[in-house]
Amino acid sequence: MPLSPTLATRRRWCASLAAFGALPVWAQFRVEISGVGATQLPVAIARFRDEDKAGPHAAIGAIVRADLERSGQFRNLDVNATLDETSRPSMSEWRGRGADALAAGSVSRLADGRWDVRYKLWDVVKGQDLGGQSLAVVTADLRLAAHRIADAIYERLTGDKGVFATRIAYVTRAANRFTLRITDADGEGGQVALTSVEPIISPVWSPDGRGLAYVSFESQKAVVWIQDVVSGQRRALANFRGTNSAPAWSPDGRQLVLSLSRDGGTQLFSMGRDGAGLKRLTQSGAIDTEATFAPDGRTLFFVSDRGGGPQVYRMPAAGGNAERVTFAGAYNISPALSPDGRLLAYISRLGGATFRLHTMDLASGNFQALTDTHDDESPSFAPNGKLIIYASRAEGRDVLMTSTLDGRIKTRLLSSGLDVREPVWGPFNR
Repeated sequence: MPLSPTLATRRRWCASLAAFGALPVWAQFRVEISGVGATQLPVAIARFRDEDKAGPHAAIGAIVRADLERSGQFRNLDVNATLDETSRPSMSEWRGRGADALAAGSVSRLADGRWDVRYKLWDVVKGQDLGGQSLAVVTADLRLAAHRIADAIYERLTGDKGVFATRIAYVTRAANRFTLRITDADGEGGQVALTSVEPIISPVWSPDGRGLAYVSFESQKAVVWIQDVVSGQRRALANFRGTNSAPAWSPDGRQLVLSLSRDGGTQLFSMGRDGAGLKRLTQSGAIDTEATFAPDGRTLFFVSDRGGGPQVYRMPAAGGNAERVTFAGAYNISPALSPDGRLLAYISRLGGATFRLHTMDLASGNFQALTDTHDDESPSFAPNGKLIIYASRAEGRDVLMTSTLDGRIKTRLLSSGLDVREPVWGPFNR
């Protein structure tokens, strides 16, 4: 299969479009979690006192439970109890229920109209009070408060930073309309960044979390845009003759690498985020695309068909000799680097039409398939490096999935009648 600038991963998004219909403000998701982890900490998250007073979409305890379970590190116990941070739970009783840790809290209205969300965490095994937190938030931030509580519990019990309060961006398609969305990491809530009757592909977060770069076909050609996620203001970054595609931010946020066909073939170029300083990085006769920076900013990983078929290569970020990284299989695309730079995620074609998520240890070269699905696309690491989000296809719909690094725990985010593609996980900054 020949390689094109937008790759086979875009194949369903670039079809001809007809008239479009109405679209909901945002996709509503439910979560399905499958698989069993090698070791999971049993936790009990009680229903927060008075959480129902904040409305049906602010079930703090349920959100915390879903976050922790989705991480693959925890096994939620069935808790039919309402506790708060002032409770004095019997540790022996909770040990008898199989819990290693217990969390409880409350939600109350403040005089200024905000909500006071509190929680406390206990180590049931050691019988220790692990402390808690109080958050004063407006109604719109109640879900965010729940995510922050889940982050605090996750970090206290694992030692790693949680990612539940981070954001993701993705593209939905419904009734022949494409929408770029920004939501919480669980796919809920959020905002619409752009809606178009033409495809939107390749969103990527700026390192500071304040902007997105993406490719839009709204002018009947591929143009790279940068958009401020708070104000919504945007500007065209690359609108050269030919195709402008596959933006990638440098870790310091000062530059982007793009795939441009302005000189004939599709090659990698770098430019400042202000559009200045255009520099060609590759000089091959092949198609070079889908660049991504290593976390240290010194190395670029990218896809090229210079060896006869699409494979992942790497080279110095300023340009230079490239070396091939992937060798197993004839078709490997969509590279993504873990935050510590040790792991490469990519999509490998197996047989004629099976596209499957893989990871590779860059030090040893060992690789593994994380999925048994047939149509995976667009992997992106969580900022703590513990999960990968990607797109796949299930029951006739395009869906978002997350997977632990060993592939044991997978979460499926199911939208209401929307096809969902092109996910990218945002940084910690929010």
